[in-house]
Amino acid sequence: MLHSVRAAGLAVLLVLGACSPTFNWRAWSVEGTALQAMMPCKPESATRPVPMLGTPVELHMHSCETGGLRFALAWADVGQPAQVPVALAAWRLASLQTLRVTVTSPDDAALNWPVAVAGVPQAQGVQAQGTDPQGQAVSSRTVYFAHGTQVFQAAVYGARLNGEAIETFFGGLKLPAP
Repeated sequence: MLHSVRAAGLAVLLVLGACSPTFNWRAWSVEGTALQAMMPCKPESATRPVPMLGTPVELHMHSCETGGLRFALAWADVGQPAQVPVALAAWRLASLQTLRVTVTSPDDAALNWPVAVAGVPQAQGVQAQGTDPQGQAVSSRTVYFAHGTQVFQAAVYGARLNGEAIETFFGGLKLPAP
């Protein structure tokens, strides 16, 4: 009896000692926005000016890698409400071109992926298969949405996507209701 208790105790210690979760989910407030997100690892952040609709804007980028996946969130303020839909369409198209996905339109129905963002009346999900800058196959799930004049892109990239991680990442995106 004592031997089986010791064996069980040793097994529990080994399992607990081996636990280092690949996805260490944490709530995160995206600075400069009202967006709340869930990230599976501590994101690195960068800001740089990029041309968007012929005007330079500050693009704020946050990303991390874990479990063979890259989780990314980016946003910019386009300044004028009329620019929001145009900026989102241009961003979708540019992102697909970066993955070397041939599309005739950023609204190509074959790329639609049904996804919702809490507090956002309209979000567009895109799923694509392409190649990364090193020529390796990559799959992506991306959502584009806006809040006021801020436009957002949240994405997961990897050779093989993890359904549970995708659900947690995109399900964790929340904005206050308009």
